[in-house]
Amino acid sequence: MEGEMTLSHRAPCKVLSEADLEEVVQRKPPTEPSLRGCLHKTRCSASTAKSLLFRFLPFLHWLPRYPFKDWLLGDIASGFSVGIMHLPQGLAYALLAGLPPVTGLYSSFYPVFLYFFFGTSRHNSVGPFAVISVMIGSLTDSLLPSEKFLESVNGSNMTVNEAQRDAARVELVATITVLTGIFQVALGLLQFGFVVTYLSDPLVRGYTTAASVHVLISQLKNVFGVSVGEHSGPLSMFMTFIEICQKLPETNVGTLVTAIIAMVAIFIVKELNHKLASKLPMPIPIELITIIISTGISYGVNLNAKFGISVVGNIPSGLKPPVAPNVSYFGQVVGNAFAIAVVGYAICISLGKIFALKHGYKVDSNQELIALGLCNFLGGFFQCFAISCSMSRSLVQESTGGNSQVAGVIASLVILVTILKVGELFRDLPKAILSAIIIINLKGMFKQFNDLCMLWKSNRVDLVVWIVTFVATLILNLDIGLAASVGFGLLTVIFRTQLPHYSILGRIADTDVYRDVAEYQTAQEVSGVKIFRSSSTLYFANVELYAEALKKKSGINVDRLIEKKKKALKKLKKQQKKAEKEKAKWKKVLPCHRDPSGATLHHLPAWPWPSCPCIQLARWPVGLPLQSGAAGCEGALGQSWATASHPRLAGKGC
Repeated sequence: MEGEMTLSHRAPCKVLSEADLEEVVQRKPPTEPSLRGCLHKTRCSASTAKSLLFRFLPFLHWLPRYPFKDWLLGDIASGFSVGIMHLPQGLAYALLAGLPPVTGLYSSFYPVFLYFFFGTSRHNSVGPFAVISVMIGSLTDSLLPSEKFLESVNGSNMTVNEAQRDAARVELVATITVLTGIFQVALGLLQFGFVVTYLSDPLVRGYTTAASVHVLISQLKNVFGVSVGEHSGPLSMFMTFIEICQKLPETNVGTLVTAIIAMVAIFIVKELNHKLASKLPMPIPIELITIIISTGISYGVNLNAKFGISVVGNIPSGLKPPVAPNVSYFGQVVGNAFAIAVVGYAICISLGKIFALKHGYKVDSNQELIALGLCNFLGGFFQCFAISCSMSRSLVQESTGGNSQVAGVIASLVILVTILKVGELFRDLPKAILSAIIIINLKGMFKQFNDLCMLWKSNRVDLVVWIVTFVATLILNLDIGLAASVGFGLLTVIFRTQLPHYSILGRIADTDVYRDVAEYQTAQEVSGVKIFRSSSTLYFANVELYAEALKKKSGINVDRLIEKKKKALKKLKKQQKKAEKEKAKWKKVLPCHRDPSGATLHHLPAWPWPSCPCIQLARWPVGLPLQSGAAGCEGALGQSWATASHPRLAGKGC
């Protein structure tokens, strides 16, 4: 009732046009930047240099304030736990990318260590990620398939020269990683961190779900122990799956049993870790335990020789010197590198913002883009492949007491020890174990199928984006599928602005809340007021739809009102023209004798004659007493005109 009373007692306001409003409010003149001001902003000073240094090296800001007593033990425990996870995942994701396993260890060391200096998220665990690895793997399979490295043995049998193939693929992937880093750093320096906004949450989740299906299909060959050809391009996943099904009679039973046992063990222990998370000081490192046990059994029983189970092979120890990328590949991989840069950043910043909101700190989106870019750019010189952020490792880092980027340094040191001393001991590790680790870690992504039910209830357009992204990525492969999905996502933005939700709002009783009167029974319109709402902004493409919806919802035929207004204006113009004609007819110099002696004369002004008392008398309302002084005026118009013009003038001497 208060709102209605306020509206009913409000004073009427003058309706202003845009031009009138500009005159009333008196817009401030725009301040043009002066040359002196620009030079002051760009001048080199100690404070400016310090600000830039702290911006691009965030650790200089937080490390001097690091609370050693409160955070150090938690970061050490968390870093050790994440480092244990890095070891099996690095080996597995290198296999997924079609690279030697040692490159996975390099990718788990260099970028993780560099992120300590440039990153702003305290809980993100950067490193190898399944989606990025499968994007790289599809590129290596298409540009450098194994068929290019066939060699004849004894003049008849053809075998793949794996050493030559692996060296060529490492060179290609290092080039892709450097180019990905260049894109990310450039976008970060240009303050283009907002580019990820074009990847909506349904699009990203649908894309990563489809990518997890690609990962699953690509690992089935290692689970069944069969060799299949390498397919690329649209429908490549379906061709791979059909070929695997055709070769199921050739399944290596030993490989299949090994993979199944490993998957069951890892799945059970991960479920226990989830249920007993509050009671366990740290998750049971089942992946590392599985790798150690399976490597020992494979070495002791000689699974490769007796049962034909494929193993990882030689893992060289020690670090390698940096190697410059092969720039001749840039033209072939520029599109793929940009896609990897955007997808990797989208996953990383989304996780970073979740943790920042939960723990009350801020993540700089542009600096995160620069940090990822530098990790990829510098890592590419050391045979790393492109990295992103892993949700599973990040959750472990948070749950085990990680509070800062120091945990990442501890994790990278664990990998460094593995590269220098321990890595060569895993040469007998069965590839089926790594495939089992990859498949079980896809569980979280497959849970994203639950989005379908949620989006069906909340937003059907987002549901269509999710489904189209998922199907396009499955059919068109990861690179073309991403481009098609982004294009479709932008089309939905146009679609939403063209067909928004229009409503008339009413006030909920005893509240200040307004809701759609068509959807809420208790919403009542305010008397004398129509509140029209559109879910989209108004611009040239939807202005006609907006106008039609406004007419329909308000119940006011605006076109008819405009037509009536035009008629009224036309009538008014006719009256004005008629008055002007009368004015031209009577625009003469006529004497008006105020003094009966005729001594004083004055001339009548232009029509109408407000100074002439005769005309004032003519305007005087009928039925009221005449003004004194109006009578007795001898006008030049004559008695007959006065009588015909107005009865007040009859016989008054005008």
